[in-house]
Amino acid sequence: MSPWKYAELGAFLRSRRERIRPADVGLPAGPRRRVPGLRREEVAQLAGASVDYYNELERGAGSQPSEQMIAALARALRLSADERDYLYRLADRPVPVQGGAASHVHPGMLDLLGRMPSTPAQVITDLHVTLVQNPLAVALVGDQTGFRGPRASFVHRWFTEPDTRLLYPEADHEGQSRAFVADLRAAAARRDAKDPEAGSMIRTLLAVSPEFAALWADHDVAFRRDDRKRIVHPTIGLIEVNCLNLFSEDGRQRLLWFTPAVGTESAGLLELLGVVGTQEVVSSPRRTGGSSPTRSG
Repeated sequence: MSPWKYAELGAFLRSRRERIRPADVGLPAGPRRRVPGLRREEVAQLAGASVDYYNELERGAGSQPSEQMIAALARALRLSADERDYLYRLADRPVPVQGGAASHVHPGMLDLLGRMPSTPAQVITDLHVTLVQNPLAVALVGDQTGFRGPRASFVHRWFTEPDTRLLYPEADHEGQSRAFVADLRAAAARRDAKDPEAGSMIRTLLAVSPEFAALWADHDVAFRRDDRKRIVHPTIGLIEVNCLNLFSEDGRQRLLWFTPAVGTESAGLLELLGVVGTQEVVSSPRRTGGSSPTRSG
């Protein structure tokens, strides 16, 4: 990065921080706030960065931010798609293609996610790449945001990594497989015919998973708009939930949230999640193309 880009990056981050009110991102205003925008430590908290590192960025110093950090800052600051792309270019990082793990999350979806603190919720792509989760979603299904490459898609992991299926009872696996394949066919058809991401994913799964190939040959097609799921939590046990989806205008992203199934004890179990917190089942470092530090979901 050139000195000019470092300085411009710091100035741009500061200008975006100062325009956001705490209430816009679900934070209390608090006493003695001299300016209406966010404090530096609040942005650092929202982006998962250290306060010292974020302070250096605003001063136009510090190490070059990674692609993951740029994506986190864009979400924390509720940047538009153009602003997000500009931030990547200032940091001399390639602008990621839409649909991957670093995809830009629509600010409206982030706003809705922030207004659901008592409900497990997350934003995923149409290929089931998890972009962002609230704490209760992490507690319910594990941290799904640490995967990179083809493995970022939960559908890819479902058909290639047996441990992924531990999230659901074995009796539900066949139904989940059929639903995933039908949803993937619908999502791929809505994308451009030359879309490389969906096409590559389908070709890979056809080659490595006989189960996927057999289901794909059935030509079933159906978006997953709502489901009733049984989720196996490592500490609490079986939780039965309704899984609901809100689609973005172009269909590329979905806000997915979980509510307790009527007639079950799931309401109390979901409340217990806030006490239990996240459960680390697979302990391995995050790395590009590597595995997530927690169970998949």
